[in-house]
Amino acid sequence: MEPSSSSRRSRPHGSGSPSPTATIRRLCLLLLFVLQTCGRPAPAVSSAAASPSPYLVGVGSYDITGPAADVNMMGYANAEQIASGIHFRLKARAFIVAEPDPGGKRVVFVNLDACMASQLVTIKVLERLKARYGDLYNEKNVGISGIHTHAGPGGYLQYVVYIVTSLGFVRQSFDVIVNGIEQSIVEAHSNLRPGKIFVNKGELLDAGVNRSPSAYLNNPADERSKYQYNVDKEMTLVKFVDGEIGPIGSFNWFPTHGTSMSRTNSLISGDNKGAAARFMEDWAQQNVVPKQAVHVSSGHPRRVSALIPEPNEITDDDLIRLASSYKSNCGDVSPNVLGAFCTDTNRPCDFNHSTCNGKNELCYGRGPGYPDEFESTRIIGNRQFLKAVDLFNSASEEIQGKVDYRHTYLDFSQLEVNVSASTGGQQMVKTCPAAMGFAFAAGTTDGPGAFDFKQGDVKGNPFWRLVRNVLRPPGPEQVKCQAQKPILLDTGEMKVPYDWAPAILPIQIIRIGQLVILCVPGEFTTMAGRRLRDAVKNVLTNSGQFDNNVHVVLTGLTNTYSQYVTTFEEYQIQRYEGASTLYGPHTLSAYIQEFQKLATAMVTNKEVPTNLQPPDLLNRQIGLLPGVIVDETPRGVTFGDARSDVPANSTFRKGSVVNATFYSACPGNDLLTDGTFALVEKLDGGSDWVPVYDDDDWSLRFKWSRPFPVSPMSFATLEWTVPEDAPSGVYRLRHFGASKPLIGSINYFTGTSSAFVVR
Repeated sequence: MEPSSSSRRSRPHGSGSPSPTATIRRLCLLLLFVLQTCGRPAPAVSSAAASPSPYLVGVGSYDITGPAADVNMMGYANAEQIASGIHFRLKARAFIVAEPDPGGKRVVFVNLDACMASQLVTIKVLERLKARYGDLYNEKNVGISGIHTHAGPGGYLQYVVYIVTSLGFVRQSFDVIVNGIEQSIVEAHSNLRPGKIFVNKGELLDAGVNRSPSAYLNNPADERSKYQYNVDKEMTLVKFVDGEIGPIGSFNWFPTHGTSMSRTNSLISGDNKGAAARFMEDWAQQNVVPKQAVHVSSGHPRRVSALIPEPNEITDDDLIRLASSYKSNCGDVSPNVLGAFCTDTNRPCDFNHSTCNGKNELCYGRGPGYPDEFESTRIIGNRQFLKAVDLFNSASEEIQGKVDYRHTYLDFSQLEVNVSASTGGQQMVKTCPAAMGFAFAAGTTDGPGAFDFKQGDVKGNPFWRLVRNVLRPPGPEQVKCQAQKPILLDTGEMKVPYDWAPAILPIQIIRIGQLVILCVPGEFTTMAGRRLRDAVKNVLTNSGQFDNNVHVVLTGLTNTYSQYVTTFEEYQIQRYEGASTLYGPHTLSAYIQEFQKLATAMVTNKEVPTNLQPPDLLNRQIGLLPGVIVDETPRGVTFGDARSDVPANSTFRKGSVVNATFYSACPGNDLLTDGTFALVEKLDGGSDWVPVYDDDDWSLRFKWSRPFPVSPMSFATLEWTVPEDAPSGVYRLRHFGASKPLIGSINYFTGTSSAFVVR
């Protein structure tokens, strides 16, 4: 279990490394939310900042990097994808917007560098907020969303189907996320200041393609003709401006999947949206922070770990950069923009089924940096980042109007929905208990499945039907309800040892002036998202309270997770997304109907009563993942000793890779939250080693390994690609870790490489 905040700050970290003080936590934060995001003052902002501020704005962030060893990653459902190091760290980032009048409304939005939100995480965060603030923050005005990286530790959701590959519930993954969300909101709350908000939109054409185009083509031709592309290309960005000091941050929405990193990657990473956030932080250091007269150490990059003090102490009045990234209706949108190809022939995959000679395992999407997935991640992240910079710099439309919200819980296993009948008029249909189709097991071109499953399967396989029936055969009513889907797993009716899938889901609308955020607990395809946004926009504009300039955005994977939502027509094709639309063919119609009710309640100033609550299954969770028993080193070797050092008297050029490997211990012994396992230090003034890069930097990777499974011995490799802008000088690599003896408490250690020159 992750140690408490107080214990983290008091524990030793070796000679020359002070414990993580509260310095950074006390800072006012510049939050540059990168759904894609970015910032430099727009010309119109300086004069606007001098006028009265219509809102209070607060921002905050906290480390949520889970165990970097032994835990299965969430997203691809690949049991062999086990974390073994860090590409860069994961964060929870929060913003609060409040009306300035006493008793005015406020909203909270939290963005997680995680695959998705979790109902259980949301429940426990709300319990903590209630203990701190009473009823100020609650399920109605707090939204918690994930960026959908497929490179974060799993085991933090409460339903069985989402934690099978992680061997059940992983308390360490869960605790660090809950704590990080709470701390990010606490920080945002303490940083509330008067400010203004601006909104901007623009097209980004080369960061996403439709990975299920055959399903999209089943939508009506007249509907498709309204749109130029088969995925949304528009980025919406919102910019915060402090009433006294000017621009302080932004956040935005842009649809593309967090699947630039493949199903074989084992390093914890925020994928392309996390990369965009990192690039934004660096950009803000150079382009925003100096404009606010914040001290920046000459010759050194942005902040490093809270374990290590800055070369010059930062005062409480200073700012530090943050960034974040959201997704919208990207259920069928892939960042692998070169297309899907067969690994055996290099020819395009079958259009309808994404197979190669009938096999889905051979069909993979290729990113722009193919075959280097890290380069693909960088390119897609950079494209989003650059567009966000452009939108940030030119944002001029001011957001004005009240803050409001509506929220309710719905039982999607039996929701009555009015839809248009084929003969005209209306008919009542129902959603179904959750179920997953055969094509679910085929995976996608971002991460293919195994065996003989394939996308577009509307019949199912006799052998796998027999296997399914061992678990639970679906009854005739469920089969009829879920048609055109052949049911592989009847998850909504599977209750042993506890619920396999959610039934009660939250939906939520957050309003900030003319910006309206639709918070949905799933992944909407492009056309599904368009229909939902248009339906809500019609309610808002017809009320007379909004004009056509209302900005309606959709943020997926929020507050809980319930897989995909396709249109009725896409559902009939049963690609992966349709097979993963849990509640049957009318799922989207149910969302549209219920969001229209929420929107109507908002514009008529009515409450939305509900007598439903999702279950809290924390006490029923089963975790089968064994913990660390003991860490050992060979005789005569101590933890932190170099196993493979940097060559003596070596010199490296910019762009070169520097490696050192240390005898280490399992990173799960201590997550070093708000700290680092890896550090690059530079010799400053001939005697002082100054920290310049840590394991939250793109250039430095922390890789952990064992010589064989279950070995008590392990190694940590630090791999630093020297940035082109790194100052010339003398450097060294440093590793931090914690070892567990067979008996006794955790021991902390460090290891240091030989010095080397960078020219």
